[in-house]
Amino acid sequence: MFFAVVLALGLVSAAWAGKAKDTLMVDVPGVRSAVGVWWPVSREKAPVLVWFHGGMSSGNCEKGLVAGDDLSKLYPSAIVVSASACRENHWATEPMMAVLDRALDSVATLRKSPVGEVSLVGVSDGAIGVFVYSLNGGRRVQDRLLVSSNGNFLGDAKMLATQGRFKEGRWRFLQGGSDRLYPSGVTVPWIDSFCRALGSDCDLKFDQAGEHDWSYWRDKHMDWIRAAIAPKKK
Repeated sequence: MFFAVVLALGLVSAAWAGKAKDTLMVDVPGVRSAVGVWWPVSREKAPVLVWFHGGMSSGNCEKGLVAGDDLSKLYPSAIVVSASACRENHWATEPMMAVLDRALDSVATLRKSPVGEVSLVGVSDGAIGVFVYSLNGGRRVQDRLLVSSNGNFLGDAKMLATQGRFKEGRWRFLQGGSDRLYPSGVTVPWIDSFCRALGSDCDLKFDQAGEHDWSYWRDKHMDWIRAAIAPKKK
């Protein structure tokens, strides 16, 4: 199977001091995905965070180039990797999981140090990517943060929790009572069932006023976000 990764020649300046963004074009059979990579000043042993943006089936096939910027500002000592899902190449597809692992291979090459473990952040239907990568991805998962998610798309929570790889690492969910897209009356029971069945490090933080908007959680509950993703240097 042929894979190709093309690294853009230029570095695009990011808003955070000391950060720079690389643009990768990752090709796997049938898919080309634009991937943004945000680097810390010291990269060789830096933890790696993977961002799964929402709107995974939209027509914007370059979301990854900007979607990870906010996370890079919250974690300036981490490497942030943000691929672009779009149209039929959404987060639940095998090619997009291949894209992510090839991008992580490229990160390992560029920093001259393996990437054996990652933490995952998914917003809205980007949370589906967290589940799928946790099951099928090529790296061990340390922490997971799922914001405004709807696990009902994936089927029965108790059955899903039986997957062995889901017991590795931590699960943290942020869900809001004012989420009009994914109502809490539907999402919260699913999360509760999943966490109980998983029987490992799984927790839900709920805010009745919480909205279907990453910026709400960033502005109102930064402490929850920081507690969910606590990357450590290796």
